[in-house]
Amino acid sequence: MSVIETPRLRLEHFVSDDAEFILQLVNEPSWLEFIGDKGVRTLDDARNYLINGPLAMYQRCGHGLYRVDLKSTGQAIGMCGLIKRDTLEHVDIGYALLPAYWGQGYAAEAAQATLDYARDGLGLRRVLAIAAPHNVRSIGLLEKMGLRFERSMESADGVRSSVFAIDY
Repeated sequence: MSVIETPRLRLEHFVSDDAEFILQLVNEPSWLEFIGDKGVRTLDDARNYLINGPLAMYQRCGHGLYRVDLKSTGQAIGMCGLIKRDTLEHVDIGYALLPAYWGQGYAAEAAQATLDYARDGLGLRRVLAIAAPHNVRSIGLLEKMGLRFERSMESADGVRSSVFAIDY
């Protein structure tokens, strides 16, 4: 089910059949460095990640992380969407692309369309983002889209993150 379309991209609901793609994406070195190890090692792990993550969030919140596909080919290249974490007061935007698709403006296109959807489609008046303090590319993208550094936070397992926000 297509949720958001841009000139080059289609953001779709994940389905359990996306497990092979998820297995690849969440084990990319950049994912492991900047987002963290989700312990997804097998196709069954990937299916469980989808069922307990994006698919559950669609049911609970009406939004979640979406598969990012190229319109021209239908190729899945990443994920982007809105997450409601128990640890944050507001919804946050998250995104990750396979490295082969970096530097082509896809992350900016997907993320901006997602922020527009949050504001115009869901009526959200505040959206957060979290980034590893050393993830310079992601922080640059967040700032380009108008999000501003708000504070640092530390997770229960001691991982430090920077929190950014945009108000509409």
